[in-house]
Amino acid sequence: MFPDYDVIVVGAGHAGCEAAAAAANLGSKVLLVTMNMQTIAQMSCNPAMGGIAKGQIVREIDAMGGYSGIVTDESMIQFRMLNRSKGPAMWSPRAQSDRMMFATKWREMLENTPNVDFYQDMVKGLVIKEGKAEGVITGLGHEIRSKAVVLTNGTFLNGIIHIGEKNFGGGRAAEKAATGITEQLVSLGFESDRLKTGTPPRVDGRSLDYSKMEEQPGDDDMTGFSYTDTVKPKQQRSCWITYTNQQVHDILKTGFDRSPMYAGRIDGVGPRYCPSIEDKISRFAERDRHQLFIEPEGWNTVEIYVNGFSTSLPEDVQYEALRTVPGFENVRIFRPGYAIEYDYFPPTQLRHTLETKLISGLFFAGQINGTTGYEEAACQGLMAGINAHQKVKELAPVILERSQAYIGVLIDDLISKGTEEPYRMFTSRAEYRTLLRQDNADSRLTELSYKLGLASQERMDRVTAKKAEVEQIKALLKEISFEPSEINPFLATLGSSPILEKQKSEKILLRPDVDLPAMITATEKLKSKLDQFSKEAIEQASIQIKYDVYIEKERELVSRMSQLENLEIPESFDYKKIQSLGSEAREKLHRIRPRTLGQASRISGINPSDVQILMVFMGR
Repeated sequence: MFPDYDVIVVGAGHAGCEAAAAAANLGSKVLLVTMNMQTIAQMSCNPAMGGIAKGQIVREIDAMGGYSGIVTDESMIQFRMLNRSKGPAMWSPRAQSDRMMFATKWREMLENTPNVDFYQDMVKGLVIKEGKAEGVITGLGHEIRSKAVVLTNGTFLNGIIHIGEKNFGGGRAAEKAATGITEQLVSLGFESDRLKTGTPPRVDGRSLDYSKMEEQPGDDDMTGFSYTDTVKPKQQRSCWITYTNQQVHDILKTGFDRSPMYAGRIDGVGPRYCPSIEDKISRFAERDRHQLFIEPEGWNTVEIYVNGFSTSLPEDVQYEALRTVPGFENVRIFRPGYAIEYDYFPPTQLRHTLETKLISGLFFAGQINGTTGYEEAACQGLMAGINAHQKVKELAPVILERSQAYIGVLIDDLISKGTEEPYRMFTSRAEYRTLLRQDNADSRLTELSYKLGLASQERMDRVTAKKAEVEQIKALLKEISFEPSEINPFLATLGSSPILEKQKSEKILLRPDVDLPAMITATEKLKSKLDQFSKEAIEQASIQIKYDVYIEKERELVSRMSQLENLEIPESFDYKKIQSLGSEAREKLHRIRPRTLGQASRISGINPSDVQILMVFMGR
């Protein structure tokens, strides 16, 4: 019934979809197995992609030839560039998506990807022979063979849904949990644990009074995520902001005795940076209100996502509390919020390729590794799919360094440090964030993707042309000078001090209050020379000039750190023989088996003296 496959991907969430697309586009024959063909790429929680640091990840996925950026652009109902008031290293694109259109577009793109087959069934076990993954066993008893398996099970592994005092098995609302895989992997020697996440109630937008809320429109300039020419909407839908109050908090507290969290029915640790509303009012008792984002679920639906009100309290408490939120006095709930508890496998059991150390050819990606968020899952799926293909075809693994991409930071953090709570990406986790901006992801990663065979010739040509444009703009700004009479009227409009003698455009641009596009618009001299260049290239040139000192400092830091990153530790290295290392260092190094000295230095509990001892034993 089934042919043999190169790669089987288990689960069709964000990680599974990217994994299947990547492996297939590289030339592997792929089977994507999902428990429900109608929920491929479902946005289980909020209908949005991107955000702080997450937006950078989506742009990196796009530069690497993944699909998330294209799908988001073509299904978004609103776009905003967050943190515009801060430096460009902090700018983060975010899009509100049409939930149904997002999933439909993903499925359409997968169905139009040669080499991807689909099968609807639960995977209850793996075919493991002599320490190698050789296929899967489905709930219907089919044994399907492959050379590699990528597990992207999301919240489905032994998932339990909690609403107040009720709990029942499930991986998502109205969908059953997946069983069998955890038990098999634990029997093979894997370590597993439990995590928790939650989701807020969905409500009827027709029952809300938006006049009592603050409108949050999208940006006029819809930059989007993909570096390709995606079709973006001609109009946008607004989101809205409202707030809880003390009355809301008092009502919520009446349900604490029936809360699964406070009654001890949930063992898993929840996400620190996306807490439930009951968690917020307990941890931040001094605050008399919390912000709620009222987010439409799509173009043609009245369903609303109440972002910031994640809860597992009883339905009656959720309803009564919501009715005291401004604008929600007559609210109708479509479905209550709930918490979900599920199995994950601490990611220190993986290599940087996301292949497990215990079983050859078995890869983990997404929430099975302890992460939270669509973007974090999608980028892991992309890299797991790439490396599963590379493994099958006996090609070199693909590992992104921390200085190359947020994706590299995320994977290195997981492998080196592990996580005991759902891991979420932030700009603060990246030590080279001035280099890892959302605007230059194509310049950083497209060439690598092109050499692999993921990025098209067209993408590569666009990047090459953009880089050439940027250099031309920078050269022109070094050449073009302004007399005081030519530029001072423009500077006066900004409240910037006038120049007293002739100055180069480049020097004027270094002023923090001077914006290159505005400068071009205001001065005929620049307009005549730079109007021919793309907006994207102008922005890139401006950033490179303004932040040159900081960019150069980070490059120097990367260069210094690369000495450690390039010192590879043999896989057979015996840490237990090094008695000069402390027992904690020996145990952690033996368990994690870092790939390089740089990775060893980032393991929690490893100090600089431990690294120096390792260098001595490695003959350095």
